[in-house]
Amino acid sequence: MSSTPSGPDTRKPSHLFYQSRLRRPLVARAEGIYLWDQSGKRYIDGTSGPMCVNIGYGNPRVNEAIKRQLDQTSFAYRLHFENEAAEELARELTAQMPGDLDRAFFVSGGSEAVESCIKFARQYALATGQDQRRKVISRFPSYHGGTLGALAVTGYEPLTAPFAPMMESMPKIPAPTTYLDRDNLSPEQRGLKYADLLADAIEREGPESVLAFLMEPVGGASTGALVAPDSYYGRVAEICKQYGVLLIYDEVMSGAGRTGRYLAADHWGITPDIVALSKGLGAGYAPLGAMIARTPHVEAVLDAGGFMHGYTYAGNPLACAAGRAVLHELLDHNLMENATLRGEQIQAGLRRLAERFPFIGDVRGKGLLVAFELVSDRATMAVLPKQLNAYQRCVDLAHEKGLIIYSRRTRGGIEGDHLLVCPPLIVTAAEVEEILSIIADTLATFAQESGLPDLGVQAA
Repeated sequence: MSSTPSGPDTRKPSHLFYQSRLRRPLVARAEGIYLWDQSGKRYIDGTSGPMCVNIGYGNPRVNEAIKRQLDQTSFAYRLHFENEAAEELARELTAQMPGDLDRAFFVSGGSEAVESCIKFARQYALATGQDQRRKVISRFPSYHGGTLGALAVTGYEPLTAPFAPMMESMPKIPAPTTYLDRDNLSPEQRGLKYADLLADAIEREGPESVLAFLMEPVGGASTGALVAPDSYYGRVAEICKQYGVLLIYDEVMSGAGRTGRYLAADHWGITPDIVALSKGLGAGYAPLGAMIARTPHVEAVLDAGGFMHGYTYAGNPLACAAGRAVLHELLDHNLMENATLRGEQIQAGLRRLAERFPFIGDVRGKGLLVAFELVSDRATMAVLPKQLNAYQRCVDLAHEKGLIIYSRRTRGGIEGDHLLVCPPLIVTAAEVEEILSIIADTLATFAQESGLPDLGVQAA
């Protein structure tokens, strides 16, 4: 992974380590959609850190809720005490869910939420005499978390390959990347074609062995805000019902209002059996996630001896107090409506940039979960040369220009380049235009140093 330091790094060696040796500036403060480093330079958080800080930084209402909870207690172990913050958040959160998704199990993050969904699904199968059901089908590419259980259902080779000998990889079907298809099918037909791959996989694996199908309704980092044709969603739900397979929606990134509805599932009128939430649920104010399940499923598991799973910080009162205030802020200020409007503005702006930069091959997303993909040939969607390292180079260039964006390798983590533009849901129209302006400058610099076409320069 490359870096673009503005000068020699004279800081002391860090005793922390993360993904690589890349160093970034020390943050000094944050407010709204902005962060400042210790030199005073301002950055726009164009991917909400990433896709987490849905209501922006420094929200007074959330800060005050955390302080009030601190005055009561910061912790209460869930097997010893109930706490009001968790009880009220569960009540108010499940009120946002479709259908009978009315029971919540709180965790500390997305990986824990997905792990909980998988384990709950298995325990429901055991509780209902379906002991043979153990396989969770998911999609490729996909990302569902960093635990070994979540990695087993993840389809992203750089992250899964090192650990493959340690886990049982679960079956995968292709993600509905219909924008890459070159056929004579309509979007509706393509959606059905990809959905029917699930039925094929269930038959291939043996219907009696398949426990669940896990999917992101709007793709996250691994597929760059991938949205399937509308026909896909209903057909997948029908297939799951036909085979008695539980439908799990991973809404860790797409949920909590980011796509313009509280759940992305709401765009298609789908009620999954189980939902994983995190990121925007706590919005960066506290580590928080949730599994949401149906009461009949929960009661079956509890009647069979209880949910044999849990975390020390499950239902933490401090995190739940923050999450409750975040939910109120989201609803009271119509931030989901703003996500819809500003997301449309970003997509329109990126499509205008595609007229200038022919190496923008696709723009996609819903609400403020938006991405654009870079290619060498728009007609064939062939990837850029891998050695250009476009996905990381553009992130570094934008960072130098004061904009934080996020990127991944598009084609299973091995090649291809997409960049995500997902600012907080409080972003204004003027701020979106500033984001688009910096992206334009970033792409112009990248085009110049990479020898790629910039029609704006040619026209000038």
